[in-house]
Amino acid sequence: MTIAWYLAVSALIFAIGVGGVLVRRNPLVVLLCLELMLNAANLALIGFSRMWGNDDGQIFALIVMVVAACEVTVGLGVIVAMHRHRLPIDVDSMRELQG
Repeated sequence: MTIAWYLAVSALIFAIGVGGVLVRRNPLVVLLCLELMLNAANLALIGFSRMWGNDDGQIFALIVMVVAACEVTVGLGVIVAMHRHRLPIDVDSMRELQG
């Protein structure tokens, strides 16, 4: 397989993630779409790593996966805390988090 197939699938997944972030209002769906975007970047990294024949892209993809796991943990914690305090969970109506 050529790198073009990896990049085409990666671009498609990234576009789906961007569309979900821009259209949806539920923070859980927004987090899911952010995960799609990060996975698309990981796919491109691994594709380039295979093309060049080294492991640098795969190591960087593992680091991105760790950061994504931390992002989901913090995001879900914020959503659960907002739900417990009966705050609106709609992304457009979250005015309490503004500085």
